[in-house]
Amino acid sequence: MATTSRITPRAVRKLPTFHAFQNRSYRRLWLGGAFSQVSRMMSMTLLIWFVLEQTDSPFLVALVGFFASAPTLLLGAFGGLLADRVDRRRLLITTTSVSLTITVAMTIVLNTDLARFWQAYVVVFASGAGWSLNMPSRRATIHDLLGDSAVTNGIALESVGMSSSIMIGPALAGGLIMLVDVSGGFLVVSVFYMVAVALLFSLRLKEDTVAGLTPGAAQRSDGPDGEKRAGKPLAGIREVFVNLAQGFRYVRGQNAILATVLVTALMNLLMFPYQQMAPVIARDTLGVGPGLMGVLLAAHGVGSMVGAFTIASFSNFRYLGRVYVGGTMLSMACLLVFSFSRHYGLSLAMLVVLGLGAAAFGTMQATIVILVARTEMRGRALGIISLAIGMGPLGSLMMGGIATATSPTSAIGLTSVVGLVLVGAVFVLMPALRGRILPDESHTIKPEEPVTSMASDK
Repeated sequence: MATTSRITPRAVRKLPTFHAFQNRSYRRLWLGGAFSQVSRMMSMTLLIWFVLEQTDSPFLVALVGFFASAPTLLLGAFGGLLADRVDRRRLLITTTSVSLTITVAMTIVLNTDLARFWQAYVVVFASGAGWSLNMPSRRATIHDLLGDSAVTNGIALESVGMSSSIMIGPALAGGLIMLVDVSGGFLVVSVFYMVAVALLFSLRLKEDTVAGLTPGAAQRSDGPDGEKRAGKPLAGIREVFVNLAQGFRYVRGQNAILATVLVTALMNLLMFPYQQMAPVIARDTLGVGPGLMGVLLAAHGVGSMVGAFTIASFSNFRYLGRVYVGGTMLSMACLLVFSFSRHYGLSLAMLVVLGLGAAAFGTMQATIVILVARTEMRGRALGIISLAIGMGPLGSLMMGGIATATSPTSAIGLTSVVGLVLVGAVFVLMPALRGRILPDESHTIKPEEPVTSMASDK
């Protein structure tokens, strides 16, 4: 079994960029997530272009984003509860396998005369459901493997993987549309999902974390008769909602986590839905085809990867909240400029810089919650973050509606301005994000505790 890997705060100051990769289990988790996310981004890009070609409707294109993120709104908090209560490894394998199955089915359909645009919504909905259920478990598992001191480096490298997928997925999808077609692209997506499932099967976790509980939470999760509840079926619907309500109450009482939830909701409502409009803008405003459209969508990932590498290399930030909000504001400002651009080069540059800000947003979002939340509430707090990410479908509907009434560029410009104002208000009114973010004492490693080197898990 893999050991829980801890390092001292002094060692954190000397962390090399790839320090977390010394942990073998983390490497497998990272690779599985990277292949899964590349598959998801490829599928999204392929289906957005498929719907655009089939319908020529900005609103129906925006519905791809709606159905992709709707499961997060419906299941995000439940995914956080599962992260605290069930076998995380099994959950990761199951949800990724579901995405593989639906992708193979769509590949078959695309090679027949039965393909219809609405089928794209089914595929992205199933993929989004898997992502919303497994993301809290992935993030909680990173902490289990690396500990408080190295979690920023681990989450930053996780962001590198996600940023790489945002870069590789759309670019590869655009190239495949040019070279073959959408059905050929889906065949590649299916292969990538197979690799992701195989890597997750090879993942090994400690017994107490396999059950969905970190070591510090195990004693707090006994039933009234002393029997361990972790890893067993949930007692019933009532218990599910009771646990979710506890998560909401806990987040409401933690100013730093609550502020993070609000900023996350605003980003997913007002900023990220631009991704569904970008292919329409690429074709109709910038006048480019699927190849350059894929490059344009990949620009976000290029900036995110550079930003994530930077954060991974300098992971001992004193003011995480300021980096978090600063990255958010930078992203929205770049999106505002993008909405006015009529030149491909400027649009490309703005999306690269937007990605830099998004890397700071994404890395600090999870890191703040993981550090502040109590051990036994960490999964549920991450589930509330997933619920905030679930504002994306509402943002996609809003973006599509405004784009239909005006234009895609006007929709992006308007939502960017509103986002800048509201995120600035959260930063001013909620002081926890302006100060230092300190770990909760219930899961902080005490100086007298033994330290296990991550090198032992190579």
